[in-house]
Amino acid sequence: MTLKHTLTPLLLAAILFMSAAPSPARAEGSLEERIVRLEGELAELKALLQARPAATTTSPVPSPASPQTAKPAVTAAPGVNVRLYGFARFDGSYDTGRLTPGNIALYAAPGSDGDAEWNLTGNATRIGMDLSGPDTEAMKLSAKIEFDFFGGGTENAANPRLRHGYLKAYWPKSDLSIIAGQTWDLNSSLIPFVDDAGLMWDAGNIGGRHPQVRFTKGFKAGDKERVEVAVAAARTIGELYPTTDTGKDADIPTFQGRVAWTGPVLVADKPATIAASGHYGQEQWDLDASNTHITADTWSACLELSMPLSQKLLFAGECFTGSNLENYWGGIGQSLGSTGNETRAQGGWAALRYSLSPSTAVALGAGVDDPENSDLTAGSRSFNRTIFANVIESITPNFILGLQLSQWKTGYIGSSDSDVWRTQTSLTYTF
Repeated sequence: MTLKHTLTPLLLAAILFMSAAPSPARAEGSLEERIVRLEGELAELKALLQARPAATTTSPVPSPASPQTAKPAVTAAPGVNVRLYGFARFDGSYDTGRLTPGNIALYAAPGSDGDAEWNLTGNATRIGMDLSGPDTEAMKLSAKIEFDFFGGGTENAANPRLRHGYLKAYWPKSDLSIIAGQTWDLNSSLIPFVDDAGLMWDAGNIGGRHPQVRFTKGFKAGDKERVEVAVAAARTIGELYPTTDTGKDADIPTFQGRVAWTGPVLVADKPATIAASGHYGQEQWDLDASNTHITADTWSACLELSMPLSQKLLFAGECFTGSNLENYWGGIGQSLGSTGNETRAQGGWAALRYSLSPSTAVALGAGVDDPENSDLTAGSRSFNRTIFANVIESITPNFILGLQLSQWKTGYIGSSDSDVWRTQTSLTYTF
């Protein structure tokens, strides 16, 4: 064995002996004691970690929004729910003659054949507010406030007009309700399928909106049938003669009434409505300062029918007779006749509407208002007739396009008839 081979094992043994020998810095105890001490320190560390709150992995909670961003768009009294609604609307029409008043169609002006005109307006734009609550166990409370811009003014600075402004208290168990304020009249309550804010008034469709107090009671008449009886006391609105409102000057308000039956007839899941309605009131025309006056009656008797003919086809119509109907959009806007008597008139309208798809509907119809010629003076309107056809397309749920063609023919005592065609369109954004 060489010297190299002898020294190598000796050197290795010396190194192992030196590493195993305790140094002064490690002289605190044996290896087993150090292990025990380290395990104790580890246990203390675990106890400290368990005592701390658990860390969360969710996103931090955002800080509250500033009062400006957190404030709702509409505030109301506690318990009152508010829903804003309405639409921005443009109406444009081309007329082969002059239609009165122009932005809407009521009748053809005398001698206007061939005097073409354009009408462009945004006055049909509408904004409204539905309110509800707070309710009780027995009563539901609601209200409606709604305006458009047919309240006068100029063509580019129109005034607002109140359409609806009423409160309603409803008792579901009794099917009884009270309405107080301004809303639709009870007589002739159906709306023709026209795309014109004039609604065929003075051309067969009567009934408007008046301040009133209304009581409505419903009755079950079978599994799916219902009878509704409604009565109202409404404001009589007459003419200024000479400076006094002849309706306000009357001794009584106008009384309105309606009885309606609703139930399925031809289509099981689409109820039909048959109704009879009417009104009676008075106007007082003062002739001098000593209260000498003429009392003029205003009244109407009406029949209404809304009848689904299939899932997609609906028929609706009304007929009326009455007198002194100027404020109810009848008699072509004429009240007292040649001898101071009330202008009598009769008429009605009928229309069909067919749903081509959920977004497209077409409609056609006609209406006529025919006053008694014997009640009229020279130059008065003796009859007014219109026919129409339209298509309404919902391009999106909020964007609606309307196209309508209508013909208007108005007769005059002692002069030739006026015949006008109107082509019109509407663009509506609803919200």
